[in-house]
Amino acid sequence: MTGPVLAVDQGTSGTKALVVCPERGVIGSGTAPVRPRHLPGGRVEADPGELLGSVLLAGRAALAEAGEPVAAVGLANQGETVLAWDPRTGTPLTDAIVWQDRRSEELCTELAPHAEALREWTGLPLDPYFAAPKMAWIRRHLTREGVVTTSDAWLVNQLTGAFVTDAATAGRTQLLDLDGVNWSPEALDVYGLADERLPRVVDVAGEVGTTGAFGRAVPLTGLIVDQQAALLAQDVTEPGGAKCTYGTGAFLLAQTGSRPRRGRSGLVSCVAWRLGGRTSYCLDGQVYTAASAVRWLTDLGVISGASDLDPVGTSVPDTGGVTFVPALAGLAAPWWRGDLRGSVTGLGLDTTAGHLVRALCEGIAAQVVELADAAAADLGTPLTSLRVDGGLTRSALLMQTQADLLQLPVEVSALPDVTALGVGALARIGLDPRLSPKEAVPVWTPAAVYEPRVPAAEAATRMGVFRAAVDALPGRAR
Repeated sequence: MTGPVLAVDQGTSGTKALVVCPERGVIGSGTAPVRPRHLPGGRVEADPGELLGSVLLAGRAALAEAGEPVAAVGLANQGETVLAWDPRTGTPLTDAIVWQDRRSEELCTELAPHAEALREWTGLPLDPYFAAPKMAWIRRHLTREGVVTTSDAWLVNQLTGAFVTDAATAGRTQLLDLDGVNWSPEALDVYGLADERLPRVVDVAGEVGTTGAFGRAVPLTGLIVDQQAALLAQDVTEPGGAKCTYGTGAFLLAQTGSRPRRGRSGLVSCVAWRLGGRTSYCLDGQVYTAASAVRWLTDLGVISGASDLDPVGTSVPDTGGVTFVPALAGLAAPWWRGDLRGSVTGLGLDTTAGHLVRALCEGIAAQVVELADAAAADLGTPLTSLRVDGGLTRSALLMQTQADLLQLPVEVSALPDVTALGVGALARIGLDPRLSPKEAVPVWTPAAVYEPRVPAAEAATRMGVFRAAVDALPGRAR
């Protein structure tokens, strides 16, 4: 049995750290904010120093609360956030371009003739969401110096001196060969990145180096991208299971097993994890704006925060005819239309804040339904339930709306911070490879299960209204 481990989840708007003991559970926690900058033209940036600082602050706070040493560290990351940096000194050469950033749209348009080949090689559609277009944009417009990588490679280098990335994170770049789980020469050539020095692709569990950043030197033994960490923590390890995390965006992943399934319903085919040299794959769908749409409504003064969703939304019985498509950063899967703008329609003099809140919940939930339907189509079998986690799962209104539109039970995780728990489990496996994922991950027990309360015909009607609103969305001016 391994001792406690420090599990760090470096996210878009903050970092969460947990000290997890296999016998006693979470014995320490810490958080630190990150403040990405939302700039004109769909640009989203973060200060790399703030990312690293948040990891150190949160990790040290968790250790201080635990009051005892740990045996290892695990790190989860944002996935598609990239930067250029000097590998000799570790100094950032650019700001971090966040996964939501759309500045590489023109580059993607230029590479459109290669879209199908890129999807076949890497499992990913051609879109600015992924890391490779951002990496190529940095090389064209900012600097040819140093290396350009996803943020995890820089963070790991700062912590340990190693130059690595894990297989799941590498699978989010559009530069990884999906079948071989190694860098694709063909994809690198398309992006003009063939001469780049790239990090070594490693398993998600196993020692990659040691760090003294949190006190005495301990090994870093778990590395994974955030959504795959949540998939593991929710025990979705067999084909056909699915989970959705409601954070800054919403992310649905469906396990497909040991073979990649290149779906044709608009979902991404990618690496779930690689353990002991054996790869598991998943289908992945994204909603760009979930909690960030709630924050947008908060900034407008309609509500004071996410805690208002239920009291304000339940002040009215329905949306009052209001339809909200929260495409505030475009639409991801299954549409892949980053140029689209959001819309609120059906407004009247009798529209209240409650109607807007209900319409927002409906818009978020409807996009997740589209992802679940696409996953079922690609798997060839319907989903039987949906396991969910993330901050917005605290909203009973959103979760009930999700169950109603999905027409399936929605099982809410009893464990907060499942991303950190997932990478904590990998850190334990990295220390003791004899552990299986099921042995390392806490037993799944939902805190609540939301059953559909409306008939299928009503759900279909409401989804039809949402789809019509999507079809009418305006595009972003060029």
